[in-house]
Amino acid sequence: MMLVTMLVMMLVMMIMDDFLIRSALAGIAVALASGPLGAFVVWRRMAYFGGALSHTALLGVALGFLLGVQPGLGVAFVVMAAALMLGWLNGVKGLSLDTLLGIVAHGALAVGLIVTSLLDTVRIDLMGYLFGDILAVGVEEVWWLWGGAGFVLAALIKLWQPLLSLTVHADIASVEGVPVRRVELAFMVLLALVVALAMKVVGIVLVTSMLVIPAAAARSFSKTPEAMAIAAAVIGVCSVGIGLWASYAYDSPAGPSIVAAATLFFALSLLKR
Repeated sequence: MMLVTMLVMMLVMMIMDDFLIRSALAGIAVALASGPLGAFVVWRRMAYFGGALSHTALLGVALGFLLGVQPGLGVAFVVMAAALMLGWLNGVKGLSLDTLLGIVAHGALAVGLIVTSLLDTVRIDLMGYLFGDILAVGVEEVWWLWGGAGFVLAALIKLWQPLLSLTVHADIASVEGVPVRRVELAFMVLLALVVALAMKVVGIVLVTSMLVIPAAAARSFSKTPEAMAIAAAVIGVCSVGIGLWASYAYDSPAGPSIVAAATLFFALSLLKR
């Protein structure tokens, strides 16, 4: 009942303020894309992979300013390039994935900080990029987020069955004719795109949380993979609503508030186990 009351109050406040409507639309777009994709992240134990990609985002921001293009485009390019490079290097003998993730994540973060320090003529709001600035989302950004989220969901629907087979057992999937390498690379690209989308909502530091926490919370309430994917999206959307309400009512940071709400859902899911 209290949750329903919070959501009703949130909706009333959104009617009053345009920037909250834009923030809610942006957050919902990210939640709808990250929830189902996050289910595969949880199943495949790839939380650190998402974290590594998020660390490369700062380099994308810095390169965007350096080259005079939108930082979001720079982030998307760098994160996708990092995902493809990790996918290629993962096949190199003698290199473990966790070692590669550590090298790429911290190497890209270091280079990003160096490039940022060299931009004397540009002022970069590092706090906004590190922890998100969803309340400052504009109309054009909302369209971009929904377009990106729609692309991710459409691609994930197409990849669902082969990706699910690959997740259950890679060798059997290969015998059944699943193009394992191509499906894995496609999944990594989608993951990179979601990281780029979520950065505006919760920031570089917390971006992995939108992939992992709603999906982890959904596991206790789901009996099928499809149900878990849907539940993860619903929990993500509710977390966005509650987080924005808390930010509006108590002047707390919006991005961390959204993550805290998702964590609360996860805590409640533990009671069902």
